[in-house]
Amino acid sequence: MDTKVVDSHQHFWDINRFYYWWLTPDREILNRNFYPQDLEPFLAPNGVQLTVAVQAHASLEEAFWLLELAEKNDFIAGVVGWVDLTSRHLAYDLNQLQRHPKFKGVRSPLEAKVDDAWMLHKDVVEGLHELECRNIPFDLVIYPRHLKYLLRLREKCPRLRMVIDHIALPPIAEKRMDGWDRDIEAVSKLPDLWCKLSGMITGANPQSWKPGDLKPYVNHVVKLFGYERLMFGTDWPICTLAGSYGQVVDALHEVLGSLSAKDSAAVWGGNAREFYSLR
Repeated sequence: MDTKVVDSHQHFWDINRFYYWWLTPDREILNRNFYPQDLEPFLAPNGVQLTVAVQAHASLEEAFWLLELAEKNDFIAGVVGWVDLTSRHLAYDLNQLQRHPKFKGVRSPLEAKVDDAWMLHKDVVEGLHELECRNIPFDLVIYPRHLKYLLRLREKCPRLRMVIDHIALPPIAEKRMDGWDRDIEAVSKLPDLWCKLSGMITGANPQSWKPGDLKPYVNHVVKLFGYERLMFGTDWPICTLAGSYGQVVDALHEVLGSLSAKDSAAVWGGNAREFYSLR
């Protein structure tokens, strides 16, 4: 298996180009532009060779902008962009995106929808069918309360490849499971469903978290998904609300502990390369 380390989940944004509704006053340190030149200095010192840039704004314009950045920066191996899954122009939009070799997936922020069951709406399922037919992966940014709907979604889209971002955002700061452990266990049995070891330090207490705070949650998903369906991601620059890029990498190394060469290669890069068909 390829030993290149892949950060499967990072972002770029430009506050002069797009409006990011989630850049609230309590996230003031994020209220500036973040470009590839801001990320690249952190990669080599932390042993990371490639990244996947994931949508931060719900627009096709952002998807094409991310692809432009990827074309100019070799370390960006893939882009997960936004599309309107309910649009009657979806097929056309996907055709345009798929002309770019680094377009590798779609994300629609389900956690922001008013209806927790939005993913099961007829027009949304039709859009997901289009992704399924094209073998385009789908990133799930969800809270624990959304997990139960994945069981029904899998019945409707049996071959859609999906990955759960940020281990479904359990209440790490409160050091509770609140049923997350039970619900993620149920969905972990579904075929073609993966999980990202990302976004965890911002889910912990940003001021006082320790790698040990993440361990019960990481151990649980390792038990459920195995090392074959988990992938490392930093969620940079959002992670900087709680720690540096290097702290994210070091914390996951500490929590995972000593792995076999095969398992390490899978979690730290091989699985992301396989899931997103990265070159």
